[in-house]
Amino acid sequence: MDSNEQNEIRDGFEGYRAWFECGSDHPGRWPLTEVMYRGPDDSLLTVQHDLERLKRRSAQAWRQLFDSRSHTTEWPYGSGVWGKRELVCPTVEDPNIVSMYEGHTNLFWGRRLGEDLGLDDLWLKLCGNTHTGSFKDLGMTVLVSVVQQMIREGSSIRAVACASTGDTSAALAAYAAYAKIPAIVLLPKDKISIAQLVQPLANGAITLALQTDFDGCMEIVKRITEDGEIYLANSMNSLRIEGQKTVGMEMVQQFDWQVPDWIIVPGGNLGNISALGKGLLEFLELGIIDRLPRLVCAQAERANPLYRSYQTDFEKYEPIHAEPTLASAIQIGNPVSINRAIKTLKRFNGIVEQATEQEIADAAAQGDLTGLFNCPHTGVALAVLKKLVTRGQIRRGERVIVISTAHGLKFTDFKVKYHAKELGEIRSHYDNQPIELAPDYDKVRDEILRQIDKRFGDS
Repeated sequence: MDSNEQNEIRDGFEGYRAWFECGSDHPGRWPLTEVMYRGPDDSLLTVQHDLERLKRRSAQAWRQLFDSRSHTTEWPYGSGVWGKRELVCPTVEDPNIVSMYEGHTNLFWGRRLGEDLGLDDLWLKLCGNTHTGSFKDLGMTVLVSVVQQMIREGSSIRAVACASTGDTSAALAAYAAYAKIPAIVLLPKDKISIAQLVQPLANGAITLALQTDFDGCMEIVKRITEDGEIYLANSMNSLRIEGQKTVGMEMVQQFDWQVPDWIIVPGGNLGNISALGKGLLEFLELGIIDRLPRLVCAQAERANPLYRSYQTDFEKYEPIHAEPTLASAIQIGNPVSINRAIKTLKRFNGIVEQATEQEIADAAAQGDLTGLFNCPHTGVALAVLKKLVTRGQIRRGERVIVISTAHGLKFTDFKVKYHAKELGEIRSHYDNQPIELAPDYDKVRDEILRQIDKRFGDS
């Protein structure tokens, strides 16, 4: 490492730049503190970084810098997001960063599950092991930090708002409460779990349950945020993408900067797969990694507009009316980030596959039997993984990472009903129910031994 690189490490984020840019043939630039979400051509904005400035530091120096910050208590670099501040959001000043030291979620070695599926190197990125229990924290820390800076610089923003199927509302409510900024969440009535509903309520958000689906909530929140007094916090806001892209960056760092062969992610509004691709492409541009993985977007069969487009080689795309699905957070028929997702999948030689409700329920339950406690959206990804392995597209020796987007404790209703065989037409192939017995020692002992022989006798 030369003296210039050492000086840049000491200087931290100072001197690095980022801005909003639209995707037109004549892109304009706007500061990240501008209240806007789309460019003049109506395309979603992206956050662009001064890559030439970033390239002044060598790839090895970047790796060393990120490793030196990882899991520290130095503000704000102990966060898995802000530890990569120069590549995420260098324009926010220290006092305005709103962080709960999010990120740094663990990689779970799916050894037993991999053996069942015929894989030697299966891992799950447990994004649910974060403050509000989902990967949405990663994007929300960036967005709310920028909002806090805007307010302190004199902006007329009065509140932040989102439409949500659960996890986004939880993250927004928590980070807004931490910053003492009013939060507004619009939820589809009776379409999210109790655990997801109680999170924004507990954090004091203005919570509205609308008699519609997510797409209906999204249309209303876009109108509410048109005048700039209420700031939009959904993933059509590119600040969210900047935080969420650190998932992929963090995964390769956890493997000592080695790139996996495959990454599988559930897809609903499609901001997550877009973010994943953006972060890895920036790492590739800076030489921090030397190749790209293949990406797989997993959709529920009842909410599968991207899968349908993939069947036409992305030549056609039409929004659909998403039907109720166990994977409620991805019950989205008109995803905001559709164009970004298609562009990402093309660049990564990606695959889109779907899973039925039966496949989702069983895959989640099968995963739990190997030590996981995963959400139904992870079940979508696991069901798709099983299909790709069966078809031979994913091979035994390849390293596969499944992104588990939320904690299973948010979906205990789903799990209880699965094991009680109360999920309607779903057959519970892996159910496990309490065994009721009298408090008789002999009967208890005999039943325990019988169950051991029944369940583990051949192991």
